[in-house]
Amino acid sequence: MLPDKQPVVIELDIKKLMMDNIVVTTGLVILFIAIQYICLKDFQFSFWGTFSASILFVVLYIVLIILHETSHLIGFMLFGGVPFKSLKYGVNLELGVAYATTDQPLPNHAMKKALLLPFWTTGILPTIAGFYFNSTVLLLVGAFLIAGAVGDFAMYKELRKYPKDALVQDDPQYPKLYVYPTHKKELSKQD
Repeated sequence: MLPDKQPVVIELDIKKLMMDNIVVTTGLVILFIAIQYICLKDFQFSFWGTFSASILFVVLYIVLIILHETSHLIGFMLFGGVPFKSLKYGVNLELGVAYATTDQPLPNHAMKKALLLPFWTTGILPTIAGFYFNSTVLLLVGAFLIAGAVGDFAMYKELRKYPKDALVQDDPQYPKLYVYPTHKKELSKQD
């Protein structure tokens, strides 16, 4: 049950996030390839190898985007205790983004965990596997998926301004959150 007071709206600027994503992706790709080359001394080029690696990259990227959004849904259930029937998943063609949402409000502490779960599962894990197996494809997919979490980190940063027990409602269509602080002191830092 949401409080009767007006929520604070946290809305992301999609154009800014896209630019941030490009910058972070480029930086991580350069960093990861440099580390791979310096530490593992293995960077080879062949047309067929590059072509098949490109196909593998696209397939892994699509699968991990799906898993990124699925990780949000798992986070909503695991950390927020929401029922499966309250979850929604899809693609917003107007914005060109995949989304995962719930119609149930979550406590702020649970929403923050659900926001960052995909960063770990679809960004960090493939990157670690890429270094371990010396796989450039996994490193590139990891870089893209870590950068793909810039919106999640932006939301997390904004949510840090509110008490951990504030209620947070996800917007079903746009990258927007509605925060219902439960205390009179609405901007107390919690963490």
